[in-house]
Amino acid sequence: MSEEGAPLIRGRKRRATDAEARAVASAVRLRILRLCLSEALTNKEIAARLGRNPATVLHHVRTLVGTGFLAAQPARRGTRGAREVPYRATGKSWLMDIDDRPQLHDPMLAAFLEEVAGVGEQRLQSSRLGLRLAPDDLSEFRRRLHGLLDEYARRPIDPAGERWSLYLGMHPEA
Repeated sequence: MSEEGAPLIRGRKRRATDAEARAVASAVRLRILRLCLSEALTNKEIAARLGRNPATVLHHVRTLVGTGFLAAQPARRGTRGAREVPYRATGKSWLMDIDDRPQLHDPMLAAFLEEVAGVGEQRLQSSRLGLRLAPDDLSEFRRRLHGLLDEYARRPIDPAGERWSLYLGMHPEA
């Protein structure tokens, strides 16, 4: 876990294990990770924000904890004195190389579209670009683009900062 002001994400990208790949092959789980990125939330809080059944969400939370994508924080007392366990994203999902697992791309797109639906399409900032690049130029473009994303992903979380999500998709044209 990250201390205040320290980068959350540390380490190198690596190929996801089968269990890790299965854990993040769900739009719901990806949304849980996004919700718990900058604040620790209990299962009940996660379920309320997603508009889902707490029992179903608990299954997803346990899967993410079991694979190291979420970490339980110290238990706390809820408003009625009940013991609650908040969870925080570890940042591990950014370190998973999934380019060779196309089945994981659909959940990413689905999670993004659900998030856009939640805030409203009018708040979506988007752009589209067509390129014609030689293989070496395409490699450089990808390297630089992923380098920029990695740089920002590894920055310390600013508690006063505004929350944003980014989805990037590239495809060859037919």
